[in-house]
Amino acid sequence: MRLNRNHQAFMALVRAGLWEKEVRLLPYGEIDFNAIYKLAQEQSVVGLLAAGLEHVKDVKVPQALALIIAGEVLQLEQRNRAMNEFVADMVAKMREAGIYTLVIKGQGVAQCYERPLWRASGDVDFFLSEENFLLAREFFRPLVSNGFDPSDENARNISAQLLPWDIELHTNQFCGLSKKMDAGIRNVQNSVIYEGQVRSWMNEKTQIFLPSADNDAIFVFTHFLKHFYKGGLGLRQICDWCRLLWTYKDSMNRELLDSRIRRMGLMSEWKAFAAFAVDYLGMPREVMPFYSSSRKWNRKAKRICKFVIEVGNMGHNRDMRFYASKWFFERKVKSFGIRLKDLIRHASIFPLDSVVFFINITTNGFVAFLNRKNYRDYQECKRISERGI
Repeated sequence: MRLNRNHQAFMALVRAGLWEKEVRLLPYGEIDFNAIYKLAQEQSVVGLLAAGLEHVKDVKVPQALALIIAGEVLQLEQRNRAMNEFVADMVAKMREAGIYTLVIKGQGVAQCYERPLWRASGDVDFFLSEENFLLAREFFRPLVSNGFDPSDENARNISAQLLPWDIELHTNQFCGLSKKMDAGIRNVQNSVIYEGQVRSWMNEKTQIFLPSADNDAIFVFTHFLKHFYKGGLGLRQICDWCRLLWTYKDSMNRELLDSRIRRMGLMSEWKAFAAFAVDYLGMPREVMPFYSSSRKWNRKAKRICKFVIEVGNMGHNRDMRFYASKWFFERKVKSFGIRLKDLIRHASIFPLDSVVFFINITTNGFVAFLNRKNYRDYQECKRISERGI
């Protein structure tokens, strides 16, 4: 897949919106604004597109499309305001109940943007210590719409709905790609939970605690790397990383970041995505830690770009209808097929890590399959016992 003029114009508009800089579209020739809008939807960056369109100096956007985008941005603002109110309300109520939590990703990272309300929001992620997690699970149990899955009683990352919001409670941000990667993430988590390395965001009158910038840089990077290797990575997640690094460029501890990335064995991934951020998203090279202009990283960035554009945010462009199948085994087999195809593509960018990560992903998936089967067998035995058979 080669980037055509629509792709190139789209990336130029995203850069303009990300950094609030003027952009000219005439050099890209005749472009299809509807196709560009579709790309923005696939990548969950309609807000950045809208901001970029405000900085266009030489081309007039079709009025009908401009109105559609303006309407979607208005909806984004309304949703983000409502979500911010929800987060403030929940954090305040948990605090009153003696439960202390941080908010990770999402609304916290959004504050690094020039226009936080124009960032596409997802679910609400609460990060808690083990003790606070157990308390929070009981706090939310009577509130959530669909309840917590009983099979998740031993899980330490659980999700539920508190309409209209999706919430997730986490005690860890492990990726399951490698042991040394998760060990590095554990050290970062300990820095947050036990050493109090946090920053805060005043959400109206409620103080919301977030991981410190040094810690968040690891959380955001490893999180989108997990999506890259496990099915679908979008521009929004990489833009979050860029805005975080930009916002805290003067206070980021680069020596600490360097040691953490190297211990996790992720310097190749960091440099490749750094090249992508500079080459395609306009991240100032002097701000991006460990950026290298070597052609080696430029080539890897080009392959990353093709994958991101083709697959879309969270695998938006992939046929994922098999996930609706009632057959657990069918879902696993088809998911494995996607992972295998991604391995072949990713091996051209990160040869060794792609193989290692694929083995771990496959192993973890098999263990999850067995655990699911064991749980269902247990439930059946329990039902038989209760019937007295």
